[in-house]
Amino acid sequence: MDVRRAEERYEGGEPGAGIDSRHAFSFGPHYDPDNLRFGAVIACNEERLAPGAGFDEHPHSHTEIVTWVVEGELTHRDSTGHETVVRPGDVQRLSSGGGVRHVERNDAAAPLTFVQMWLAPLEPGGEPRYEIVRGIADSTPYAVPEAGAMLHVRRLRAGERTAVPDGAYVYVHVVRGEVGLDDQHLGPGDAARITRAESLEALAVTDAELLVWEMTAG
Repeated sequence: MDVRRAEERYEGGEPGAGIDSRHAFSFGPHYDPDNLRFGAVIACNEERLAPGAGFDEHPHSHTEIVTWVVEGELTHRDSTGHETVVRPGDVQRLSSGGGVRHVERNDAAAPLTFVQMWLAPLEPGGEPRYEIVRGIADSTPYAVPEAGAMLHVRRLRAGERTAVPDGAYVYVHVVRGEVGLDDQHLGPGDAARITRAESLEALAVTDAELLVWEMTAG
């Protein structure tokens, strides 16, 4: 188990424009050859957008982009014609395929916080696709077969335990609250990268929310 703390994330974004980004993996000017990916995950970005702020139209290719809104509302528009407002509890996925362009903005009056995770597909290319699942339940894993991955959402009450999926690669990101994982204590923004996960449990020290990726691809 390799634990990465929130304060170790690379700082990014454009604070003067209301964009505050924290990157868990090598990203843009923060190049780190020893931190390029874990399993299929190549980015796990914590994004905070002030009202009216956002990312202007920009391209992606050969990437599965999964977004989880923590608070606020995210307005998404892409070159395939989709325009959606993503809210807490929704899972949004944009499969960029051979190429797609999109815009991400906070068009609401309240601050926006979201976590965006990028996964490398098993095969590059293809047509871009878009999907949103509203109000995903804890007991319903979200499959991303293109990347050999499964997302598990865990919302826990203080004192509650949950099993961590067994897997060749498991990535646990703490969205909010505090949890114990094996002999490690994790807080908001912390993540654990687990290789050959087996028979692990997470214990909620406080009320907590976790995003857990179960992956076969390395």
